[in-house]
Amino acid sequence: HSVRSSKPVEGPFNLIEFAGPLDFSLVGILASVATPLAEAAISIFTISTFDTDYVLVATSNLRQAETALTQAGHIIGTVR
Repeated sequence: HSVRSSKPVEGPFNLIEFAGPLDFSLVGILASVATPLAEAAISIFTISTFDTDYVLVATSNLRQAETALTQAGHIIGTVR
């Protein structure tokens, strides 16, 4: 069987991981990330697990996203 998609494909993306484990009782974690990115007009795709949040941003917006997050008080590290 062949598979076709009528939807346009976007990408590439970079994954930003928010170091966990994040306690489930914490509130506003994703909002603290999404708000500065939205204010910088950066679209995101989010994935949340029980102890870690991930945000995907278009590779073309990565530097701008890092700047927006740093200005919002987040510390940007490197991949281990």
